[in-house]
Amino acid sequence: MGFRALGHKTLRMSQTLTYILLAAAVGACFSVQASANGKLRTNLDSPLWAAFFSICGTFLAAISAMALLRPASPSAESLRQAPWWNWIGGPLGAMIVLGGAALVSELGAALFIALVVAGQLTGSLLLDHFALLGLPEQPITPGRLLGAALVLAGVVCMKYM
Repeated sequence: MGFRALGHKTLRMSQTLTYILLAAAVGACFSVQASANGKLRTNLDSPLWAAFFSICGTFLAAISAMALLRPASPSAESLRQAPWWNWIGGPLGAMIVLGGAALVSELGAALFIALVVAGQLTGSLLLDHFALLGLPEQPITPGRLLGAALVLAGVVCMKYM
């Protein structure tokens, strides 16, 4: 292997490690967000109000990012051509925030996040396997099933051990 190929491989590994660390940081933010929303629910005595104020914060952060970064607007044609399921992220995000606000105080942050990860993994396996929502097909393999089973085993450990 030449120096140039080795350099490209090292760069790819470094980028992959960066992406892994960023994803882990997002996961840590998710647990803090769910915990903060759960405490806000307790303080306000309402999961709906806690979710509402959390989503208001998301909206303000998005407006600030758009004002700061000033990305080009999508064309009207691209907006019209987007499949219906491209637009469900917002409502699903609101359900996730509401779920966190309602359930973290009942389950605890660690069990809630473990259950969320188990649900995400199960849903992702099905989306990949059946190539849904425009994803490339990635069949369920014994290794993927074992990984999912280990996550579910982790949920059981979190709850009962």
